[in-house]
Amino acid sequence: MASSSSSSSIHFLLLFSFLFTSTLARLSPAATTTTLDVASSLRQAQHILSFDPQSVQPLFFNYSSSSILSVPLHSRGSVHKTQHTDYKSIVLSRLERDSARVDSLTSKLLFALNGVKKSELKPVPTEIQAQALSTPIISGTSQGSGEYFTRVGVGSPAKQFYMVLDTGSDINWIQCEPCADCYQQSDPVFNPSGSSTYSPVTCESTQCTSLDVSACRGGKCLYQVSYGDGSYTVGDFVTETLSFGNSGNIKGVALGCGHDNEGLFVGAAGLLGLGGGSMSLTSQMKATSFSYCLVDRDSSGSSTLDFNSGLPPDSVVAPLRKSEKIDTFYYIGLTGFSVGGQPVKIAPGLFDMDDSGNGGVIIDCGTAITRLQTQAYNALRDAFVKLTKDLPTASGVALFDTCYDLSSRSSVKVPTVSFHFGGEKSLDLPAKNYVIPVDSSGTYCLAFAPTPSSLSIIGNVQQQGTRVSFDLANSRAPYTVVVGQRFPCSGIVASSDDTYKILQAPPFPANPDAKPNPIN
Repeated sequence: MASSSSSSSIHFLLLFSFLFTSTLARLSPAATTTTLDVASSLRQAQHILSFDPQSVQPLFFNYSSSSILSVPLHSRGSVHKTQHTDYKSIVLSRLERDSARVDSLTSKLLFALNGVKKSELKPVPTEIQAQALSTPIISGTSQGSGEYFTRVGVGSPAKQFYMVLDTGSDINWIQCEPCADCYQQSDPVFNPSGSSTYSPVTCESTQCTSLDVSACRGGKCLYQVSYGDGSYTVGDFVTETLSFGNSGNIKGVALGCGHDNEGLFVGAAGLLGLGGGSMSLTSQMKATSFSYCLVDRDSSGSSTLDFNSGLPPDSVVAPLRKSEKIDTFYYIGLTGFSVGGQPVKIAPGLFDMDDSGNGGVIIDCGTAITRLQTQAYNALRDAFVKLTKDLPTASGVALFDTCYDLSSRSSVKVPTVSFHFGGEKSLDLPAKNYVIPVDSSGTYCLAFAPTPSSLSIIGNVQQQGTRVSFDLANSRAPYTVVVGQRFPCSGIVASSDDTYKILQAPPFPANPDAKPNPIN
């Protein structure tokens, strides 16, 4: 763990008793490489092929503060057994859907910039087959690849469901009985007749008029969400009670009760929209903050999705910006990056959002691979290749053009890749967050990709092991690094006041005495 001084580095290691190469610190010329554990990551890749989700009992967490809501957060592979028999096919299906996800986000932005309404769009047929996409769940191309699930209760009494987590969308929805057409999900389909708090929304309500596409039948609001791949969900727009493990519940949350749902959703009961729009879960519950930690998606472990937990006491703070054209996305103030401890030269302001809403960088849990404007990607890739001439190369795989044959290595040193958020502070990514296996035989690729769009996206592979916190009350988005043995998460905090701090403690609740207590 590098830092701006040796004493703070020692303090960090003593605090967590956990040696970790991710860092929030000033760049040091000596800190140019980090170790990639090839043997460990290949074992994990093999493990996900044989892992049985039924062997793990879900955990819930209690906090001593009554204002904090917390639920478990799982990777796709830990709750839904893959049907793939080899790891490369898992990777290829992830990347195929991830490309569709990115296309849909950039299209969504273009529609907003050009004043195109969703009600004017029609679904188009898809060539992607559901059986080819069994590893990460998706809820339509637009709603994301759905690689991370959370477990929430719906109704009164509460019934537990796995829901996809998505910071790139706003509408919450769940499949409902009676089903005109419902896809297969892991849990029984929600039956509204069994809930005492189920309540239809009227056509004149603010919730109904806030929808992009709505209709009225018998005075009750109907919703429709459709996606570019032909997937869609249609049904009644209602309010319900959502429960968050043993930490509490929120009444009157507006969500779609889908009776006709088709497409490549596979397994999840529905979706929680955590975007910045008025109908997102975070907006409806008036959350002052929310945070998540994304475990490695090949891991069977879990972490938490927390609401109102407060910010870590010591974090690096990066600017969070909002677009006047689209309120869903979380724009973060990325200013540049380094490779091997040396800043990569890019045009000044390359990642800035202009007055018309073009450009900028969003942070998104539904996109897997970080996309950078082509000019920025080429500069990063070239700097990385220049410092890895000792590694045997391999042919490109799918969207990856920089790959290596590490089949004869148990570990390798690779140049450290760091994100810059201004103020001469940076987040050094662990090697496994940017050099990833694409098969089980030892082929690894640099996990960044170019995009012709002006919009860049920080994806979930680069966020793994990082607690990302969004300070909604103060218009700050913390991307906070917390390293611990129980919750191996780290992060950064994005802020409007451009202040920066070195992380010293895990981002548990605002009350420093409150610790999570797992309940069987």
